[in-house]
Amino acid sequence: MSKAAAKMNIRRIVDAAMTVLLLLLMAYQVTGEVAHEWIGMGMTALVIIHQILNRRWYGGLFKGKYNPYRMLTTALNILLLASFALTAFCGMSMSSYAVPFLYGMAPVSFVRRMHLSMSHWAFVLMGLHLGVHVPMMTAGLKLRKRTKAVLTCLFTCIGGIGLYLFLRNGMPDYLFFRVPFAFLDYEKAGWLVFLENLVMLLAWACAGFWLSLPRSCAGRL
Repeated sequence: MSKAAAKMNIRRIVDAAMTVLLLLLMAYQVTGEVAHEWIGMGMTALVIIHQILNRRWYGGLFKGKYNPYRMLTTALNILLLASFALTAFCGMSMSSYAVPFLYGMAPVSFVRRMHLSMSHWAFVLMGLHLGVHVPMMTAGLKLRKRTKAVLTCLFTCIGGIGLYLFLRNGMPDYLFFRVPFAFLDYEKAGWLVFLENLVMLLAWACAGFWLSLPRSCAGRL
């Protein structure tokens, strides 16, 4: 295996691990507070590793021309990093178990609300981030047009269900600071919580997928 291929595999493993940890973090009522904090620390470590692995991307940030696709992915990357950073900072400012010595770095009343909002923005942006890379990741697959059409239709249907769940669960209220606390269903089965979170993530991945298509961006990329 070449060095480039090995690095690509490491990136994929890190991306997959980040996605799994994100789903675990969004299932607070299943994991509980202690596990939530330690999973959050693991996520923070993976985000840092991800930035190190992709450090060359930052070197080319102000080089070359920007077409619609590059503008979209650049904006998503920067916003996603910012939301992760704010989520981590606010989380550590409220920590009682993982890093209790950082408790109170900022007013708890402020960081609690900010953490709630930024974590949900990270969830949305992570889905979009995954979605815009779907065409690139599947470009090498030799699929028939009918198979692609069926998979696209299935992906879109799942996305529609995920959007319905996203709205039904009141996620927009968290995004836009409308409520100070998350209203979680502690009686819901754990597997159902994870499934719903996965479907909601796929909804935003579906949105990112459609945004990334040539006909969805000005000028056909």
